[in-house]
Amino acid sequence: MSISAATPVRLPGAGAAVLRSEVRLFLREPGSLFGIMVFPPVLLVILGSIPAFKESDSGPDGLRLIDAYVPVTVLLPLIVAGLQAMAPVIAGYRERGILRRMSTTPVRPPALLGAQMVIHGAAALLSSLLSLAIGRLAFDVRLPEQALGYLLALVLSVVAALSLGALVAARARSQKVASAIGSAVFFPSMFCAGVWLPVQSMPDALANIVQLTPFGAASQAMSEAAAGGWPWAHLAVLVVWTVALSGAAARWFRWE
Repeated sequence: MSISAATPVRLPGAGAAVLRSEVRLFLREPGSLFGIMVFPPVLLVILGSIPAFKESDSGPDGLRLIDAYVPVTVLLPLIVAGLQAMAPVIAGYRERGILRRMSTTPVRPPALLGAQMVIHGAAALLSSLLSLAIGRLAFDVRLPEQALGYLLALVLSVVAALSLGALVAARARSQKVASAIGSAVFFPSMFCAGVWLPVQSMPDALANIVQLTPFGAASQAMSEAAAGGWPWAHLAVLVVWTVALSGAAARWFRWE
């Protein structure tokens, strides 16, 4: 369903009301809260508690393994937020006719979609920052030496993850289908982010392929920025993916 010129005018404060309502609903979903806010920091604590992960030169490029896994736990909540949390919610709203009914009210469907992206993006960012703090305070992981490059990589990664989630929601006809597609994409995304094997430790041929994926590029961009470099090439890959995913989601999205 497209938006026509005859649609009602948006009421002042309607977007804020939708955001408050969606925040309350989000806080009532323990699964989403755990997956985004709890699981990644807990995973970092578990990994950091393994003695081998804290040994010097145990990881790639002379780093400790725990140093290499901080970017992974920073990226993990982004993947969960986009694919496991947001996509099924939006598809469920379409399936139940909520988006269609909103088209007859002064509150437009984009207000609800925008609220979902703000909520899940903010939750993912908070979880990522929590992992950075835990890494620094609990395991003496150095903060990124190139803070601006790291922040830019993190922001682009959030937008890319949410765009991927929006694309899944755009193509899914129901909440179950969105969950199935999200799960199918979730595990390859985690692999590319380095959950099972840091990108730096992968064979060269595999690493070169993984670095062209959104989360592989994000992981490498954060690692390079953490070491003090400007990850221009990886940031460029992230920009291309963000534009492509958001454009595809906008093109194929249907309100009903």
